[in-house]
Amino acid sequence: MWSPWALLPPVYSVLTAAGLWAVYFLAVNEEKIAPLGSTYRRSNGSLYPPYISIAGNFAPASCIFSEVMNLAAFVGFAIAALRFLQLRHRTDQRWLNVGSLAAFSVGCFGMTLVGNFQLFNEEPMHNFGTFLTFGLGTLFCWVQSYVTLRVNLRNEGRKAAVLRFLLSGSITLCMILYFSLMAQRLHVPAAQCQWALVMFFLAFLATFAIEFRHCRFQVVCTEGLSDASRYQPDGL
Repeated sequence: MWSPWALLPPVYSVLTAAGLWAVYFLAVNEEKIAPLGSTYRRSNGSLYPPYISIAGNFAPASCIFSEVMNLAAFVGFAIAALRFLQLRHRTDQRWLNVGSLAAFSVGCFGMTLVGNFQLFNEEPMHNFGTFLTFGLGTLFCWVQSYVTLRVNLRNEGRKAAVLRFLLSGSITLCMILYFSLMAQRLHVPAAQCQWALVMFFLAFLATFAIEFRHCRFQVVCTEGLSDASRYQPDGL
């Protein structure tokens, strides 16, 4: 049987990407940033490079950006928690499962810092949130790729692991290029790498639909006791 929980990761990724692109197009329309396909020049002082953080720095795009990042952090944490429950009794290296959840939880907190502390107003806090989001998010991708290969749920893990290793490698490559191009002040190519990095990361999270389609997650309420979450694998 196909579980409706499989819809959560791809819907999350699509809606988050749509929100970020809405911020970008609004910032371009308001003539705050240069388009991603343009040749960036700051000589006239009118346009900023099209980095995600700069696109979300100016009102009204900043309002949408904050909402998108806050919701993305909350739902992203929920997906990581469900993934933790799914693997809790299936991996012999439980410290990886716990560490993966902890790393992504802190990364989700970093998303809220990115969304609520605009770059030009609170640059140190914003950059700290960016470091948490990208750094721990990338670590989460590599760990989950490895765990996927080791656990091999329903004999689908190896195929899913190949896809996730490719996405993790793409994320890491984009991050390296991003910092390298920024150091050379090639701002539009650096911004393009940043946008590609985020889209690859959202695509990675969407792949959890592969395993979630076999699983059911239920909340059981018992009178006189606190709520308890229970995970039930399909047919087991």
